[in-house]
Amino acid sequence: MKRISVFIFILLLLHSLNAIGQKLYKFQDKQGIWHFTDKPSASIQSDVKVEVRQIKAAPKQLIWLLQSGEERHPQFYIRNDYAGPVEVEVDFSERDNVRATPDLPKRFVIEPGKSDTLFNVGGINELESWRLALKYRYVIGKPLANYSSIISYWPPIAPGQSFQISQAFGGSFSHTDEQNKYAVDIVMPVGTPVYAARSGIVLEAEDDFFKGGNNKAYSSKANNIRILHDDGSMAVYAHLELEKTQVYPGLAVMAGQLIGYSGNTGFTSGPHLHFAVQINKGMELVSVPFTFFNPAGQAEEPAADSWITGVAPSQMGSATE
Repeated sequence: MKRISVFIFILLLLHSLNAIGQKLYKFQDKQGIWHFTDKPSASIQSDVKVEVRQIKAAPKQLIWLLQSGEERHPQFYIRNDYAGPVEVEVDFSERDNVRATPDLPKRFVIEPGKSDTLFNVGGINELESWRLALKYRYVIGKPLANYSSIISYWPPIAPGQSFQISQAFGGSFSHTDEQNKYAVDIVMPVGTPVYAARSGIVLEAEDDFFKGGNNKAYSSKANNIRILHDDGSMAVYAHLELEKTQVYPGLAVMAGQLIGYSGNTGFTSGPHLHFAVQINKGMELVSVPFTFFNPAGQAEEPAADSWITGVAPSQMGSATE
């Protein structure tokens, strides 16, 4: 009998991975022996000096294209470890004597958890060998092609505090790409409390990066929190302080809730909070315009060099969405 061979390879492209950071603990015990560990030990004596070093954050994959079924008739599904939906595009990167049902490329919207079977593959000529390689990429959030919103946002700072906006919509320093075109930078000292500007579900909460500077090499190294709103939009709070996040993925937060502290991590020329509202539009994250409530309860578009003052949602006696 002729043995039919099958080769399947899966590649994740253009991925955005969360980061996991660790600390290295170094100490010398009373016998003079040096110890190195990545976990704080409760057995360490209180009078022992412990050196702590932050280890570079490592990526963590949250979207998986997985195979099930028989070897000759494989089926594929996706596991989504985010607390909200993602859009995934799957295609062949190589194919020989292979077809997919439904045909690829194809996009799928995947809710949190394990999806149902999305497609299956098989040989066009079942009597011959066949091979394939799959590639996939994803964007967080459901696709919102015609998004519009009339919701205004609460300033993400403590009630009564005021800070200056150094860069607003279309800022020439770093607000030139689609993800940041409609973003604001609010100058504030490291350690300033940051509050949710709108209620939602935490999708990402990264706080393991510890470096920053005016170098684009730091662009992907900003601690940030991403919160999903009920209309599918997402607020991004970036450049946050190392290990000061007060929330975690999957947590429901209310407008005005403390979520973290400002920092100076990532691509930055100085301590500030970067705030933007983004949507998934055509397998691409893009920012959208928004307004902040002022102390009089009026909606204002943020402007460079203007000052923003914190307002508590309860002060207005209105919905805290």
